[in-house]
Amino acid sequence: MATSQTIGTQEPRIACQTVARAREVPSLTDDVEHGLLTPPRFLPPKYFYDEYGSKLFDKICETAEYYVTRTEDALLKDCAESIIDQAAPDDILELGSGTSRKTRRLLDACEGLGFCPTYSPYDISPETLQQTALDLVDEYDWLEINILIGDYEAGLRHLPKSDGRRLFCFLGSTIGNFEQEKAIAFLREIRSRMNPDDLLLLGADRVKDDDVLHAAYNDSQGLTAAFNLNVLKVLNEEVESDFDLSQFEHRAEFNADRSRIEMRLVALSDQTVVIGALDTSLRVRAGETILTEISRKFTDESLSGMLNMAGFSTAAHFTPANKYFSLVLARPQAA
Repeated sequence: MATSQTIGTQEPRIACQTVARAREVPSLTDDVEHGLLTPPRFLPPKYFYDEYGSKLFDKICETAEYYVTRTEDALLKDCAESIIDQAAPDDILELGSGTSRKTRRLLDACEGLGFCPTYSPYDISPETLQQTALDLVDEYDWLEINILIGDYEAGLRHLPKSDGRRLFCFLGSTIGNFEQEKAIAFLREIRSRMNPDDLLLLGADRVKDDDVLHAAYNDSQGLTAAFNLNVLKVLNEEVESDFDLSQFEHRAEFNADRSRIEMRLVALSDQTVVIGALDTSLRVRAGETILTEISRKFTDESLSGMLNMAGFSTAAHFTPANKYFSLVLARPQAA
């Protein structure tokens, strides 16, 4: 179920649809109630990205220590033509597209190889999607865009169908923010929307030297620390809490047993925090932590194993020389 909209009659190459939810998604208040009030305390990482947090993340991506974004972008640049040649897409559908910065590598490859697919960016911010679409049709005079407004965490059942070949894209290393069971369930849901000749392009970060991982999440400028602490400001504004940011510090460590970075906020003192929206408070002791993000790191075996359990087989696997990142082109296995 998708509701069509128009985005200005001045640009006929852009269409817009709102994708209905297939299931309810917990609100911030729900997540605070179920994740924060009692130990072990945790919050989903999506609440990092208010306006200030998004700007901080853009700055993090430019630091010397944070290799993830530039490594994936360079890898996409190198292998985009091979990806497009194998996928031969009639439509490129990107989940969590944001500003489609890296997607331009795929569109450049389409242009170079003579493919003219439509592009379907799927994300939650209409303003970002609309401005990005206007920028893209200005850059690519052949491109038609079908904006999809919605939250992929609310389910994919109502994504519009396609009769042509689709390339589903889930870039960044967002799959690493999901616990294994949730990652497999999400990949299975993508597979359920795919035709037999569709392909999935998945980005995933790799296991590497501990020092490299530690530096990436503990940059020397303190940007990641500020990004982590900013979630408390979001809570103060959205659920009427009174967290004192000066009484928490950022901690990010690699858990080798679980092959993941765990990012936490650590209380520096005993404190009582009021949560006005829930008419309650929580007592936090010095040294207690709030888990704010996990970022799983994969090996060849763990990545292919996750895809296989979700019903995919690997069509191609691209990594740079240092094996810091993976782009996997996967096809749905026969049911």
